[in-house]
Amino acid sequence: MARHILAIDQGTTSTRCIVFDDAARPIASAQQELGQIYPVPGWVEHDPEEIFAGVLATARQALGNAGFAASDLAGLGIANQRETVVVWDRRTGRAIHNAIVWQDRRTAPACERLEREGHGALVAARTGLRLDPYFSGTKIGWLLDSVSGARAAAQAGHLAFGTIDSFLLWRLTDGAVHATDATNASRTLLFDIHSGEWDDDLLALFGVPRTMLPEVRDSAGDFGVTSAGHLGAPVPVRGIAGDQQAALIGQACFAPGMVKSTYGTGCFALLNTGTDAIASNHRLLTTIAYQLGGVRTYALEGAIFVAGAAVQWLRDGLGLIADAAETGALAAASDPTQQVYLVPAFVGLGAPHWDSDAQAVFCGMTRGTTRREICRAALEAVAYQTRDLLEAMHADVGARFSGGVIRVDGGMSASDWTMQFLADMLAAPVDRPAGLETTALGAAYLAGLAARLYPAPEMFAAGWAAERRFEPAMPAEERAEKYRGWQGAVARAVLRP
Repeated sequence: MARHILAIDQGTTSTRCIVFDDAARPIASAQQELGQIYPVPGWVEHDPEEIFAGVLATARQALGNAGFAASDLAGLGIANQRETVVVWDRRTGRAIHNAIVWQDRRTAPACERLEREGHGALVAARTGLRLDPYFSGTKIGWLLDSVSGARAAAQAGHLAFGTIDSFLLWRLTDGAVHATDATNASRTLLFDIHSGEWDDDLLALFGVPRTMLPEVRDSAGDFGVTSAGHLGAPVPVRGIAGDQQAALIGQACFAPGMVKSTYGTGCFALLNTGTDAIASNHRLLTTIAYQLGGVRTYALEGAIFVAGAAVQWLRDGLGLIADAAETGALAAASDPTQQVYLVPAFVGLGAPHWDSDAQAVFCGMTRGTTRREICRAALEAVAYQTRDLLEAMHADVGARFSGGVIRVDGGMSASDWTMQFLADMLAAPVDRPAGLETTALGAAYLAGLAARLYPAPEMFAAGWAAERRFEPAMPAEERAEKYRGWQGAVARAVLRP
């Protein structure tokens, strides 16, 4: 009897596949980096064929590392970078253009025009989102209007749209299934998160034909079966969620008021609000956390565009470090009397600022500033931005915020120095789980739940364990002074005519 789950975690900078056993424990994995394409400043693309090839390669390698065949799998789960858009030809399965990545800002003018025309209120009310190039809707419109013949082909029913999960599902099933889950649909600007349906008014606003859209399903359930040729045997696809929602699930944040914050390429904090879709008055997003058995659970989300990407920039752009792991030691050895700030607005600022025109700045540098202080500023920026988000959450939900502990995950959470500074800046305990691959675990859990291999959410949550808790230790006066300096740096990054 098949007792294992394969989780595909297709992220912005890499693809990772992990095999989990029947107790949701990781037993083998494989990872492959994903190339980044920057056609012009502010544009970010991926090659969809490279993504699919990477998924197949890492899936096969993970199975091989585990010593299993595809026939040993009870199911497959997919977690994916959200908002990234692929449009492909149904007749060939090939994309008509590179994928446009969530970080891409090319549609900022279109979003500004729609905002000026007064459409922001409708978009927020139906989708819980903002008119920002971060989301999928204007990206689809750009592809249809910029690729020769694309709009006519779409109107003829020949083109399909999907976030990365939909594209992978289509290719894995050889075109048999065109579907997504509610979490990914909720990030497109086209989906009414209250009715759980694609919205005709929004489709008209963004110029997207309904024939392009995938069917929206529960996050755990039947998504078809992979073709035998891909993994060596058919495997049922039983779970899909956007990566940040998958991490929320992997962190077992099933109770309203619980918060997780993921530190990867960007940083994303999600607060479970239960069955209440709370409209934010402080520029946060309202989104679907997961949908199980037809019941939608919602979250407030704060999205930071650049977290780990700033460390990657220090390595690849400036050549200040050879490996990301160096930053913690360099920060610890920095001069504490220098208050250097980095506002990493390389692609504008996300929540709660939402300023597409903001530009990255360093503040407070002197002749004595070295790479140690610069690395510290990059790590500290993560904590400052998280505090911005959590203060907005507190203001939106008040006593319904469980407050207290923040559960963290993602690559940057492995840095003890960064997590201690985070606890200090938030004045709250920070819990790091025993396993940091919570995104893959969330995808695996959804698939295992649908396969009846894993227990109900309450029982799964009871097994969650922290590897370490970071307690705040910074004096309140020092915390306040540092945060004031951050707010001044942000004011310099936000340009105004």
